Amino acid sequence: MKSDNNKNVLFELLSLIIGSILGGILFILFINYDFNRKTDTNVMVESKISENIQPVAKVELAAASLESSVSGGKSGEEIYKAVCASCHQAGVLNAPKLGDTQAWAPRISQGYELLVQHAVKGIRSMPAKGGNVSLLDAEVASAVLYMSNSSGANFKK
Repeated sequence: MKSDNNKNVLFELLSLIIGSILGGILFILFINYDFNRKTDTNVMVESKISENIQPVAKVELAAASLESSVSGGKSGEEIYKAVCASCHQAGVLNAPKLGDTQAWAPRISQGYELLVQHAVKGIRSMPAKGGNVSLLDAEVASAVLYMSNSSGANFKK
């Protein structure tokens, strides 16, 4: 009987040791799985945060626009569409509309140089350089040439 009792104790002890080892391994695997899952989530959260804090816009320095102007730059039509059209397309605040020869006639009779001077410095309701102070005087002159020639003038550059 005593030997059966010893065998039972030995069996119980071995079962307890093996069970503890297997339980420990399973516990370690569970923790490792849980941490890996949290790490993946953290990576996703960090990438989403990084994506969300990207700048809305990028700033280009004025020197870049100066270089493009020197190497050909924008045409008078491009300047007109980008800056002048906001007022001269609809006639905002009595701005002469592009192509309206009657409205442009008195202005054209003043001469190209005076038109350019008014456009660069501003006149009446029109701000200097049409409100875009980053334009070069040559770009404004190009836009004036385009607008006045499209409205009945025959100015040469």
